[in-house]
Amino acid sequence: MKTLAFDGRMGASGDMILAALLDAGADPDALEPVTDALEVEYRIGETVKSGISATTVDVYLTDRDETADDGSEDGHSHEHGDGDSHDHSHERDNGHDHEHGDADDHDHSHDHNHSHDHSHSHGHSHAHAEGHGPHRSYLEVREIVEAMGLESAVEADALAIFELLGEAEASVHGESLEEIHFHEVGADDAIADIVGATLLVHDLEIERIVTTPLATGGGTVSMSHGEYPVPTPAVVELAQRAEWSLRGGPVETELLTPTGAAILAHLADGIESLPTLDLEGSGYGAGGYDLDPHPNVLRVLVGDSGARGGLEKDDIAVLETNLDDATPEVLGGLQETLADAGARDVSILPATMKKSRPGHLVKVICKPADRERVARALAEETGTLGVRDAGATHRWIANREFETVELSLEGETYDVTVKVASDEEGTVYDVSAEYDDAATIAAETGEPIREIRRLAEHEVHTEH
Repeated sequence: MKTLAFDGRMGASGDMILAALLDAGADPDALEPVTDALEVEYRIGETVKSGISATTVDVYLTDRDETADDGSEDGHSHEHGDGDSHDHSHERDNGHDHEHGDADDHDHSHDHNHSHDHSHSHGHSHAHAEGHGPHRSYLEVREIVEAMGLESAVEADALAIFELLGEAEASVHGESLEEIHFHEVGADDAIADIVGATLLVHDLEIERIVTTPLATGGGTVSMSHGEYPVPTPAVVELAQRAEWSLRGGPVETELLTPTGAAILAHLADGIESLPTLDLEGSGYGAGGYDLDPHPNVLRVLVGDSGARGGLEKDDIAVLETNLDDATPEVLGGLQETLADAGARDVSILPATMKKSRPGHLVKVICKPADRERVARALAEETGTLGVRDAGATHRWIANREFETVELSLEGETYDVTVKVASDEEGTVYDVSAEYDDAATIAAETGEPIREIRRLAEHEVHTEH
C-alpha cells in the first residue's frame, strides 16, 4: 500500500505541507486549478534549515500593484514562523515589523528529480498573500472550492478540511458553522494551501496517510482577544477531532497552525513512530523561523508499506460486568434488552468468581455516545452493582454487504442471502451464507444445510 508518512516532530503548517509534498515528488503543475481560479501564484524556492536542505512555498497575490500601501516593496513586512501561523478566525496582532522567514534566495542541494524553479501566476504584479485578500464566510469558501472544477475526490477532501476548520472555529466562538466568518483562513492563501495540499496528495496517488505525534511548540501568541497559549484554541479543537496526538515543545514558538492541523485532521491517521516502508521518496518542507539546533522542517516519507487493504476503523466503547447470581432467563434476554439500549454486540462468558463460585463475565460493545445508557440498562437487567469501562476506543471491521444467490435444486429455484466481507480496497476475504435461509431450503429439499451453504458461498466466490 502506497503510504505517505508525516514526521510531526516540528509541527506543520499549510505551506510546509505544500513544500514537503512538492519536495517528495508531487508535480507543481497539479496546482493549476488553484491559480486558474484565484488571483494567486505559488513561489517555490529552496533553503537550508540547520543543515537540512528543504523546499519553501509562498503564496502571492497577483492582482495588486508592486508597491503596497505600507510602502514595502513586496507588500509584506512581517514574519510568521511557519508561513500560515496566524490563520485563525480571530485576528492576530500584526503590529510587529520584521522580515518574512520564507525568503526566495535559497540554496538546495538534494535532488528529487524535479525542479523548484516554478512560479504559477497570471502575469500580474505580486504581493504576499498571507492573511490578505477578502475574508469570507464558510459558505463563501465552499462556493469558491466548488467552482474550481476539481476532481470529485479532491473537492470532497478540500471541503471536508474546511468543514473541520469551520467547526473548530465555530466551537471556539460559540457560533454555528453557517454563521462562522473566517478571517485569515478564508483568505486566498489559506484556500491555496488547503486545496493545493489535496491536489498534491492525489497527484502522488497515495493510498494511506499517517503522522507521528505533532509538535505544537510553546509560549503564547497574540490575538485580537489577547494572549493565548500554544497550542491555540482552534488547534486544540481540531486535535480533538483528529486521529493523531499532540506533543508539546520542542521550542517556545508556535509550530502547529490551524491550517496544518485541519489538513492532517482530515487526511492522516495517527501513529506513534514512523512505519516500516520500502521508500520511494522523501521531502522536506521549510518553515519560516530558524530554530537552531532544531531544523524547522516538515519531513515526509513516501513508500510501500507492504500492507494489504485495511479494515474500517470503528469507534466503540466496551463495557464489562461480573455476575454470580444471574438466572439463565436473565442472561438469555440480555441480547435483546441491551440491543434496545444501543448495544452492538453482547458476549456472555463463563467465569470463576470469589470463593470459586461459578459466574459469568458480560462484555458489551456499543458506540461511545451510548455507553451511559447501555451501562444503566445492564445494571437494571442484571442487578449488578458496577459496570466497568474496559478502555477500548475502536475496533477494525470489514465492509459488509449482503448478496442474494439463486440456487437451482431439483428443478426449483431458491434464494439464499450471503454476507460478503471485504477490506477498504474492496478485496473480498470471506463469504458466509445465512444459516436460516439454508435451513429452510434444506427442510424442503432434504439436502444437508452444510451443502446448501457451500453451494451458495461458491456462487459468490465465483462472482468475485
